[in-house]
Amino acid sequence: MLRLVLTAFLLFAYAEAAEAAEPSPFRVGYQKNGSLVILRQQHRLEEALRVRAITVQWVEFQSGPPLLEAMNAGSIDFGATGDTPPIFAQAAGVDFVYVGSLPVTGRNAAVLVRAAGPVHSVADLRGRRIAVTKGSSAHYVIVRVLAGAGLSLADVQPIYLQPADAAAAFRAGSVDAWSIWDPFYALAERDPQTRVLTTAEVAPSNSFFLARRALAQHDPDLIVAVMCEVNAAALWSEQNQSELASTMTEITGIDVETQRIAAARGTYHTEFLTDAVVRQQQAVADTFFGLKVIPIRVDVRAVVWQPPAGTRLAGAAP
Repeated sequence: MLRLVLTAFLLFAYAEAAEAAEPSPFRVGYQKNGSLVILRQQHRLEEALRVRAITVQWVEFQSGPPLLEAMNAGSIDFGATGDTPPIFAQAAGVDFVYVGSLPVTGRNAAVLVRAAGPVHSVADLRGRRIAVTKGSSAHYVIVRVLAGAGLSLADVQPIYLQPADAAAAFRAGSVDAWSIWDPFYALAERDPQTRVLTTAEVAPSNSFFLARRALAQHDPDLIVAVMCEVNAAALWSEQNQSELASTMTEITGIDVETQRIAAARGTYHTEFLTDAVVRQQQAVADTFFGLKVIPIRVDVRAVVWQPPAGTRLAGAAP
């Protein structure tokens, strides 16, 4: 009997030790656009991290703000968003770092209105209801668009909705305009009852790859390995537009013609953050602070991760 008890105890202790030694999965937050979708579909990251005995877990989000809420809660380790979510997150005390960026021309986002509606210019938005996802890149776009006409958020009625709810409100006529990005933009644009008031080209910016600060500091080689795979997926997307559209259709269920439109105006080349990108992102942060949308002025550079000296991504500018 004593031998059986001892054996059971040793087996339990062994299992417990093995479980403790097993590395935690690398948890990636993604949206149904951009390079992370392709990375997930091609299983590139799983292959790259297998040599470290690290598994990959994928978690889907509608937009950047809830993705960063999950990072704050410790539910994900890595993710991608537009320019605005990390600014709001930093102001709220989320402990993350920027680990990569890609330029966004603004061709892939727009402010949409009803074709037969009363809004024919940005000035006509005064007093109107505008659907936008709070703290998203579309939030900054509408701020910049309004500023170009001498208006601010105080001159309109922002209706803060996630993309799916905003799409429904826009179709129903519950809002007068909608600030949104692809593929939602491309899908809505194909509706003859929709008109593009302006694209986001008035507000060129960047999208970002983000990681938990503790993880990036503890294992910089892991972050480099992940970013190399992200960039490989980005380069594949840039060079295989037709296949990209088909793949995105399989993933999202959005028709391939809409995905071709979105693919053609996307940007894909990824790099570590440069001084120019940091300055551009700081200008976005200062805009929101100046409007009193965030409570404190944030220092973007303070949360920029530095890769090991001499590290470059394949295809990045020297």
